[in-house]
Amino acid sequence: MEVVGKIIQVLPAQEGVGRNGNPWKVQPYVLETLDQYPRKVHFEVFGEDRIKQNPCDIDQLVTVSFDIESREFNGRWYTSIRAWRIQQGDTTQTAAVPAAAPVAAAPMPAAPAASAAAPTETPANVDPFDASAGDGTSDLPF
Repeated sequence: MEVVGKIIQVLPAQEGVGRNGNPWKVQPYVLETLDQYPRKVHFEVFGEDRIKQNPCDIDQLVTVSFDIESREFNGRWYTSIRAWRIQQGDTTQTAAVPAAAPVAAAPMPAAPAASAAAPTETPANVDPFDASAGDGTSDLPF
């Protein structure tokens, strides 16, 4: 999966030693999407080598490729978003597509001539949206 946005926070890195004695390191970030209604996404880069390969700074525009995983512990579920690649800039846009030539608008047909049998004028003092001014045959509930 991928998400595009701006890095708004670089959180403190966490380090430790696993059960097998191997050291580990996690660098968490917070990204804000560029949608109409921006969302904040907390993600982490796991491993010393990936942290060095994918440096990020605040206010940097990035495309993050990530995996989502959920785990259960003591009856509660925890979800983590682990980035495996961070590309600088918005790389999701395709090459610019040339704009199509503008299409000329077709001429509007002339208005039909008014019939002498049906008057089309309304009195100037009648509000066409006033239900009380009508003939009472409207089936509208208001």
